[in-house]
Amino acid sequence: MRYLGISTGFLSLGLVFSGCARNPASKVAANNGTAKGSALVEVSGGKQAAEAATTLPQPLIVQVNDDQGNAVQGAMVSIRGPRDTIFDPPAGATDASGQFTTNISLGGAAGRYQLTVSTLNKQGQPVELHVEEIALGYEEILGRELSERHCERCHDPESTPERLSNYDNLAVKPHTFNDGGTLNPMSDLDLRAIIEHGGPALNKSPLMPPYGYTLSPAEIHALISYIRMISDPPYRPPGTLYAQQ
Repeated sequence: MRYLGISTGFLSLGLVFSGCARNPASKVAANNGTAKGSALVEVSGGKQAAEAATTLPQPLIVQVNDDQGNAVQGAMVSIRGPRDTIFDPPAGATDASGQFTTNISLGGAAGRYQLTVSTLNKQGQPVELHVEEIALGYEEILGRELSERHCERCHDPESTPERLSNYDNLAVKPHTFNDGGTLNPMSDLDLRAIIEHGGPALNKSPLMPPYGYTLSPAEIHALISYIRMISDPPYRPPGTLYAQQ
């Protein structure tokens, strides 16, 4: 993929998708639920980031509720998205907890995948829930690897079995890399400056060390691309025209 600047290439390819998902017919649930709900809520699995053309690490789980917020068993749920996206299964009835679970394999284009989950209410009208997932291209994957190696120990407050977070020990708390409210207003040049020269380059905390001698210019470019891709809310480069498919 050819990237325009830091992060416009993936946006033109993958920001807004619509259409029907490609799914094996055998995966469609045979149980056509007849119960009806009035609301769809996401339980887990939204806003995951994975390599393009791979299966997301966690399934998407949604729940159908009635007017009182109670879970509805046996309500038919379906999911659709870009043509290259595969759902396993693409439809089915909710279980005893009112939930529907599906595994999602993203398409080959890097970008944000807009998915629509739907069910019918008692009036036969569609009730929809919109979910976003993120497919990473080669550059963003490299950026994620660099983030895991050099950045997440301080920028991610959650510890893992492989990494103990240092976040709570810092007097000035770093922003997470998906904090679009803070990072989106910063230009790519500003991000490059603070990565290369540390926090004082932008009058920020000196606890942010310089990485100009650790990371190559191409690696810094990849790290910024990753930050832009996972931004929440999504990053919108100024002056960019977004194509729709």
